[in-house]
Amino acid sequence: MSDLSVISTAREMAAAVRAREISARELLDLHLARIAERNPELNAIVSIDEERARAAAARADERTALGLETGPLHGLPFAFKDTHDVAGWRTTYGSPLFAEHVPDADDLVVERVRGAGVVILGRTNVPEFAAGSHTFNRVFGTTLNPVDPSRSAGGSSGGAACALASGMLPLADGSDMGGSLRNPASFCGVVGMRPSLGRVPGWPTSNLWEATATAGPMARNVADLALLLSVMAGPDPRVPTALAAPGSDFAPPVAGSLGGLRVAHSIDLGGAFEVDGAVAAVVEASASVFAAAGADVRPDRPDLAEAEDCFRTLRAWLFQASFGDLLREHPDGFKESLADNIRAGAALTGADVARAYAQRTALAERMRAFFTSYDVLVLPVSQVPPFPADQEFPRSINGKPMSTYLDWMRSAYFITVTGCPAISVPGRTTPDGLPVGIQVVAPHGAERRLLEVAAAFEEATAG
Repeated sequence: MSDLSVISTAREMAAAVRAREISARELLDLHLARIAERNPELNAIVSIDEERARAAAARADERTALGLETGPLHGLPFAFKDTHDVAGWRTTYGSPLFAEHVPDADDLVVERVRGAGVVILGRTNVPEFAAGSHTFNRVFGTTLNPVDPSRSAGGSSGGAACALASGMLPLADGSDMGGSLRNPASFCGVVGMRPSLGRVPGWPTSNLWEATATAGPMARNVADLALLLSVMAGPDPRVPTALAAPGSDFAPPVAGSLGGLRVAHSIDLGGAFEVDGAVAAVVEASASVFAAAGADVRPDRPDLAEAEDCFRTLRAWLFQASFGDLLREHPDGFKESLADNIRAGAALTGADVARAYAQRTALAERMRAFFTSYDVLVLPVSQVPPFPADQEFPRSINGKPMSTYLDWMRSAYFITVTGCPAISVPGRTTPDGLPVGIQVVAPHGAERRLLEVAAAFEEATAG
């Protein structure tokens, strides 16, 4: 067996399987042992099926032995987010209403990752219908933070981020509406990217022209994330809104420099939201990292005044469209905060939705203009460090109350409605050792440049 460990890079693991230095079965055994060690406490991976995983690993080894063509993720253990349909595999969406649901077909992102050769072993835990950035539900319970299990792992891709950080998976998929890739990455100390609108197409969908939410990659380092993005991204004939660049454009190696980079840096976008002091200190420190590496760092920000109303309106409208009928049929089948969000959508008018789309258009244009002066924008991912896991959401920041489960996520969802790509990269820790990421935002379509910047920042902060 190779000297690989569960904290080796995904690229090293994939290369070792291709070179037959380790078998897919041996690699699976390493990860199943890690899952047995950590998952009972952390609850990151659900619906585990070791028998099916071992059979899939054996098929992967047979393919390698026969010299057949293999994909870029061949033999890597994988668990899909439990909101992405996986054919023949229990998919609950974190809802008791779908506790025994088994889809007949893969979502497009699952189809692509499965086709790249992964060995499926289970699912990663999510909040109910991926609503909220704390991963708990009535089907599987709460996912805990791998650094401090008394704290939240974030969400909605909290199971994915926790599994990565604790060595239970080498790569993970996620999705992001209001921060669901970025917040858990920040909380768990891994990397998560929300791609540009259209970079990772979704299919099937009930609304082809709406892309507030998008799938995206998570990993322990930027180059591994680039590897997964290269599999997930690219056009599809069923999705006319997909961007045309092939996924291979984002494949590693990824190298970049911060020298000469034009960086806009902001803690709170001009007082648009509260930021905990420990988080603010990490984001401030990141400015020094960029400047020391030769970047031109300036305190500046785009005007995103319409983002609050735009996001809240579109979110409520989409939740009502997706779950309104189900809520009427099962009035006690939803957590209270989600049910309230769905009902808020029922009160919206056509004029409200039209206003939100006009706002979104204005925000996108304003960001386009802003990025003529800057290459990237740096700001917090999350406004707080990981909070206690027995809370649904932080009740206050700096003494100011957070009245809903969305209030503390503005630093993420204000970026959502711009349509720009954003990545969460580990910054420093709080004085008590909790991970805090920084959010780096680039112009729409500039994922390759964003990966290069993130990789250079990662290198500058190594250790």
